[in-house]
Order: sequence, then structure tokens, then C-alpha cells
Amino acid sequence: MTSTLADRTDWSAIGAAELAEIVALRRAIHAEPEVGLHCPLTTAKAKAALAGLPLEIHDSTSTTGFIAILRGGRAGAGSNGRTVLLRGDMDALPMTEETGLPFASTIPGRMHACGHDAHTAMLAGAARALAARREELSGTIVFMFQPGEEGHHGARHMIADGLLDIARPEAAFALHILPNAPAGMFVGRDGAMLASTDTVLATIRGKGGHAAMPHEAIDPIPVACAIVTALQQHVARRVPVADPAVLTMTQIHAGSSHNIIPGEVQLMGTLRTLSEATREQMRAAFHRIAQGIAAAHGCVADTSIEEGYPVTVNDRRAARLLRDLSSQVPGGAGWTAMPAPMMGGEDFSYVLREIPGAMAFLGVAAPGSDWRTNPPLHNTRMTIEEDVLATGVAMHCAVAERFLERGLD
Repeated sequence: MTSTLADRTDWSAIGAAELAEIVALRRAIHAEPEVGLHCPLTTAKAKAALAGLPLEIHDSTSTTGFIAILRGGRAGAGSNGRTVLLRGDMDALPMTEETGLPFASTIPGRMHACGHDAHTAMLAGAARALAARREELSGTIVFMFQPGEEGHHGARHMIADGLLDIARPEAAFALHILPNAPAGMFVGRDGAMLASTDTVLATIRGKGGHAAMPHEAIDPIPVACAIVTALQQHVARRVPVADPAVLTMTQIHAGSSHNIIPGEVQLMGTLRTLSEATREQMRAAFHRIAQGIAAAHGCVADTSIEEGYPVTVNDRRAARLLRDLSSQVPGGAGWTAMPAPMMGGEDFSYVLREIPGAMAFLGVAAPGSDWRTNPPLHNTRMTIEEDVLATGVAMHCAVAERFLERGLD
């Protein structure tokens, strides 16, 4: 049986050789974070790291994302063999960094607090390492460099641009760093791993008036409070614990003075679910409860829902492949199965909705640190152990080659 990159004695040396360049790329991206669908500086850095490699570059037309296609040299005559996709996201968050690192963000109000700088660097490192072994590869690898993961639907835009149809993958994989897990530990699960992410909005319209004479007004503030309470009761009493939902109202805006009853209240929140059935049930309940309670009090509720990411669902076979390799790749500390899905969201879900595959977290806590209390993702002080990036590169390479040789067996 043909060995995989993870099995070969020289693979660790390749990973180590790439580490200095990976770290340098990660730090350069970290210092100039960009948000949203258009990240030209980050895209330029990623492409520079791929310069001179035997890759086909195809740009997204609606974002600054791109794919790089590596066609292996061992594909059979008249066939390109199997095709696998590896994805790394590129965008940052609109928050102010407080790490004190020498390569900290130089752009006020922007920070790579979710590790996308590391994801891009690991993917570029994997492209370089796999390109060096191109003649040994038995299929095609698609490297997906994607902006706009943080709420901007970057993966959906790139799919709509037709980029996945240029070399249609049969499996897709992604890694996401996790500062609250030991260095080199891979964390994941079969099935639903992360939640759908809808935004719910309601405007409660009453009748403004003098705060000293509420009987002459129709005060929308207590109506809004009743709606928030009723929504929480609905989740607690009507949603099964085996198919959960989270509905958190995060913003209430109303009023201009202590002595004025406002004419309207604006509510905003987030809805998270792990199945399409519960998602649809909760969407309908939000509209019904908000509008019904408002009407009962003589108000009108205008409700809307901004559709977010789908549920991130790992294919059982793909997750098993990551699990099997988790202790074989250099620096890999094995696999920890998530006891339950996280209610955070991820737009790699758009890819997994079309192509079987899996995402796993990669622990990046510094050795000796208390990983349980480390600053988490989306924290202004979040940092990573950069040596672990070599482990991420090795996993990208190992899972790609194993899939090209055996598929999802």
C-alpha cells in the first residue's frame, strides 16, 4: 500500500523547513488585518507566498478570495484522479488588539483575534510543501483562500462565483485554531459541529408621549420587554433539548430623554440552531410572538430575519480521517471528541453543504500555559503558539494525500 505523507520519515523535516516562512507570513498578515470580503493586502501576501509554484490561480469576482489548483503528476491516463479542497480564511475582526506583540496590528480597530492569519499561513505552507511533491500526488488539490468569514458569507460568494466548479472537489477539509486546547490537539466531532447563525430584528411601534402621563401614550418599552421574556420562555418550553436553539437578544434601542415615552423600540439578537427543522420553527416563532404580543398591547411589530450561515455538518467518514491522522502527523497530540456541538457559526458550512468533508479545531495553547483560562477566540488578548503551525501544515498535507489515494473509505 502506498504510504502517506504522514507515514514518511522525511515529512517532519519538510514541516520544520516550512515553519520559518509560515511564521513570517502569519506575522505579516497579523500586522495588517483586513475585514470583510475585500482583503487586498492579505490576498497579495498569500499570492506572493505561492509565487513560482505550479499552481493555477483563479480569482473570485465578488471578493478578493482565490483558489489555487495543484494537479498531481501521478493521475492516470485520461483522468485527473480524485480532487480534494483545503480551505483557509483570511479576514480579521473589527476590534482593537491588546496583545502587546511586536507584530501587533498596525491598523486601529482591527485585529486577527480568530486566527485567520494562521489559517492563511498554514494553507500557503501546505501548498508549498505539496507542490514540492507534485509528481507523487495522484490527484488534484484545490487551495481555497477565502475572505469574509466573519459574518460576510465569503464562502457563499466564492461558490456563487463558480470557483468550486473549475475543479469540482469530492471532499473538503478545514482547520481552525483553538487557543483553549493543548498545543497540537485536534478537536472535532461527527455530524453537526457548529450552529446556524441568523440575526433577528424587530421594531415595536407604539405612541410616544409624556413620561408622566403614560395613559395618554402607548408605551412600546414594556411591550419590548414582554417580547424578550416570551421568546426566552419559548426556547425553554417549546424547543427539545435534543435539538437545541439559542435565541439571545443583544440590543435594545429606544428613547431620547428620561421624561419622554418613545414612539418605538428596536430589538436585535441572534438565533442559533443545529437543524433546519428547529431553525424554521424558531424563525416562525419569532415573527409570531413579537407581532402577537405587540398587537395585544395596541402596538405594531415589524419583524425581519437576516439569514446567516447554515449548520456546519461534518461528514462521518471525513471526520474519521482527520481523527485517524491526528496522532500521526508531526506534533499531533491526538483527537478530542467534542461532547456536543458549539453554538458558534462558520461559513465553511456552505462548502460542506455541497461537498462531504470536515472541519477540526487545532489547539495552539503555549506549552506550560493554562489552556483552560487562555484568552479565547475573539478576545483582544488572544495569542497562539506559532510552532503548532507546522502541525497544521502537516495535517493539511496528510489529509489531502490520504484522500487522493484512498478517498473517504
